[in-house]
Amino acid sequence: MPLLQPKPSALRPGRGAAAPAPDRVADDLAAGTPEPLRGELTALLGAEKVLTGASDLVRYASDASPYRFVPQAVAVAETVADVSALFRFAHERGRKLVFRAAGTSLNGQAQGEDILVDVRRHWAGVEVLGDDAARARVGPGTTVVRANATLARHGRVLGPDPASAIACTLGGVVANNASGMTAGTTRNSYRTLASLTFVLPSGTVVDTAAPDADERLAAAEPELCRGLLALKAEIEADAELTARIRAKYEIKNTNGYRLDAFLDGATPVQILRGLMVGSEGTLGFIADTVFDTLPLDRHTSTALLFFPTLQAAAAAVPAFNAAGARAVELMDGNTLRASVSVAGVPADWAELPKETAALLVEFRAPDEAAREAYEEAAAGVLAGLGLVAPVGSVAAEGNAFTRDPGRIGGYWKARKAFVTAVGGSRPAGTTLITEDFAVPPGRLAEACEALLELQARHGFDAAVAGHAAHGNLHFLLAFDAAEPADVERYAAFMDDFCRLTVERFDGSLKAEHATGRNIAPFLALEWGERATGLMWRIKELIDPRGILAPRVLLDRDPQAHLRGLKTIPRIEDVADPCIECGFCEPTCPSGDLTTTPRQRIVLRREMLRQPPDAPVTGSLLRAYGYDAVDTCAGDSTCALDCPVGIDTGQLMKDFRHARHSAREERAAAGTARRFRQVERAARLAVAVAHRLGDRVPGAATRLARRAVRPDLVPEWLPEIPAPAARRLPGTVREGAAAVYFPACVNRIFGGPDDARGPNLAEAVVAVSARAGRPVWIPDDVTGTCCATIWHSKGYDDGTRLMANRVVEAAWRWTDGARLPVVVDASSCTLGLAHEVVPYLTEASRKLHAQLTVVDSLDWAADELLPRLTVERRTSSAVVHPTCSMRHLGNTGRLTALAEAVAEEVVVPDDAACCAFAGDRGMLHKELTASATAREAAEVTARDYDAHLSANRMCEIGMDRATGRSYRSVLLELERATRPAGARGAADKSIRPGR
Repeated sequence: MPLLQPKPSALRPGRGAAAPAPDRVADDLAAGTPEPLRGELTALLGAEKVLTGASDLVRYASDASPYRFVPQAVAVAETVADVSALFRFAHERGRKLVFRAAGTSLNGQAQGEDILVDVRRHWAGVEVLGDDAARARVGPGTTVVRANATLARHGRVLGPDPASAIACTLGGVVANNASGMTAGTTRNSYRTLASLTFVLPSGTVVDTAAPDADERLAAAEPELCRGLLALKAEIEADAELTARIRAKYEIKNTNGYRLDAFLDGATPVQILRGLMVGSEGTLGFIADTVFDTLPLDRHTSTALLFFPTLQAAAAAVPAFNAAGARAVELMDGNTLRASVSVAGVPADWAELPKETAALLVEFRAPDEAAREAYEEAAAGVLAGLGLVAPVGSVAAEGNAFTRDPGRIGGYWKARKAFVTAVGGSRPAGTTLITEDFAVPPGRLAEACEALLELQARHGFDAAVAGHAAHGNLHFLLAFDAAEPADVERYAAFMDDFCRLTVERFDGSLKAEHATGRNIAPFLALEWGERATGLMWRIKELIDPRGILAPRVLLDRDPQAHLRGLKTIPRIEDVADPCIECGFCEPTCPSGDLTTTPRQRIVLRREMLRQPPDAPVTGSLLRAYGYDAVDTCAGDSTCALDCPVGIDTGQLMKDFRHARHSAREERAAAGTARRFRQVERAARLAVAVAHRLGDRVPGAATRLARRAVRPDLVPEWLPEIPAPAARRLPGTVREGAAAVYFPACVNRIFGGPDDARGPNLAEAVVAVSARAGRPVWIPDDVTGTCCATIWHSKGYDDGTRLMANRVVEAAWRWTDGARLPVVVDASSCTLGLAHEVVPYLTEASRKLHAQLTVVDSLDWAADELLPRLTVERRTSSAVVHPTCSMRHLGNTGRLTALAEAVAEEVVVPDDAACCAFAGDRGMLHKELTASATAREAAEVTARDYDAHLSANRMCEIGMDRATGRSYRSVLLELERATRPAGARGAADKSIRPGR
């Protein structure tokens, strides 16, 4: 064991469960998957495709639903052959399988008690079909947002648009027939899916687009084909049932199997194509989808309109529908008030009266003339409404339509955060239930009133929102799943709610979230015994051994919805609001390697379900150090995608701090105190290593990592560049427009080894002077740092020391904040502008509040580019937006600068955090390899003349990932604007170095 390996017990929660939680993982799973299942699955698929540790089982046990079932094993399927092998295995051994993609399902569809099959990791991809992009082939592990990013270039979009589009995958969207804000009954998966490829439980693979698909199916599955046609004939012979089926799908309905597939499909393959939509993984595995795409309609006009009551808002919906609105979204007072936790939402929404409600109304048009016509129709509707402006921000915006993309984006961000924002504000320790139902749109106001009365009667202060244009309402309930009385209250509410929806409104108990475990016991209440019996027969015909997703869609137990409810123990404050929605997962660099932010929180909660010294806790702690803490890049992009801003990256930094010994903290503080010497020594070490070649420093660092600790000693990588120049360029303070703070990484590491011309500091000085905005580098900049070195590792004392030192120095350099500070690395800008603040003394915080910290991208785009003449442009460039740029909100500046210096600029659709994270990619190079795999594949698929970013360590990470040479866009800007005939940057822009 390495000398300084931290003890797992350092991360043991300060308190265990006073009594074991009812849903805690049993002691017999502390060792993970039991034998012989572990060995059998490993032999079947290979060890790399089977997850068997207790940590693996626990992190896959939770999804966005209120349910929690612990699998016996997790299989990571990579190919259709893997899926078919698992089907055969299940038949032979009597096992059950449940598919799991994004885990954003809200009713337990992605949970199982036997073998859980991960079908996200290896199933992503988008292929645009045809010159007009009228169709697209989308892998089932692809998120809706990722698919639409590719389609947007062609002016197209997918029909389904669920609020969870940032995280949910197309396989789940189809399997649940999820629709969203605008899909309704005409743009959902059932209506826009051109074809799909699926694997039946028997192992038969069906491609519905194949011309001979029915012939092949008849040869492989004759009994299935006869059975499907017999059911079709039986349904069509029953006029009353046929009429009932058609009527049920006039409004949104995802409860049970799509019985209209038998009316719409003429052949067995066509029937199966329809049945697979909304089948929730119970009839087969969806391996591939081809969608008919729709026009993007980029010309939008949107309003957020406030009403005195929910009923008043609902009553206005038909008028907007008649005017042609694409989306009409409803939000009640509880939803609006909870949305203040969402970045950008006005703080005074917290003061809105409880009775207030709002409609988010959007018109989308293909051209300007059509948009103007819509706006004229909308004005006519507005004239007849009794709108209110209860708080200042509403009064300021005027209950009016806007074309401003920023405001529109803010409205939709608040709306899409319904589940997470309201869920995040629920009482601590409570479980969240999300339900959705549909009524005829004309009865929406009546349904709102009835729902509010029902909630009050059962003691729930619930939140309501929904797709009002389609009569589709969502509501959230919070209760304590560990308290039997609270569970009984919830059960009584569900009984009354289901009867209300069916008997009073003839509505759908599930409009778009699919049946799931919560509504399965009520299926017959909605559909009747005849239709429900047909659904059981469909299941028995297609999956006679019942190997797929038992109890997910069909369940004869009337209390099934009360089984497996998830308790939510209190954890660290920063993460406690988490409702495990999974919105954070697609952005997480370690998601395909170890754990995601949601899983880090799930594991922590399990530790707190256990009694003190439980064997399961010990097992989880032993894995948590590497799986959760060490391999977290700490980039905190999870906080950007979490609607309530949970920063799991910061939590992992806190855990790193908790693992440090007092000696380690003192040593780290010592490096901060003597950073001038440390910086010079680091630069010298890089120089020596380069003279020795890669083999010697590589072997030496690998040996040190084994002896000391892998998370403390960086590994030398061949991509590490030569050292930076010994001297920074000379500058003068007089007449300077800004103070230039070269980041310490740019004072230690040089630029690309193949670069010609000036280094980065010389380029910034030269191009700034060229634009008439000269910068000054302080004489004593060496030895100062933005403190990210210590902050990222959880060394609080070192962070505190350096944070205060650099702020005091910046105050002095800027002559009391008279000048801005320009920083040439995006992560260092973020550190100096924002991340140092919690570590500052009160005096330093006052100074910091007056400083203006400017990222070099903003400096170049705003201050330099308008004053420069571009003399030459490269043909093509691909850019790497860093995670820090996302935090700073200036990724667009990187693109703008690249467009100024290159004829063609590409932002990869799969661009994401590279996870190099300072030296994290040198501590755990497997993290960067995993995080960059998709972006690297996209970048290396063709040649580019330039590979541009604005953070040296991220550039090194991308060099390693792609084998290409990345450099700062400011180097390219200097080259592009260099006067003809000038050599290097020496057009009288810089003085000799000090």
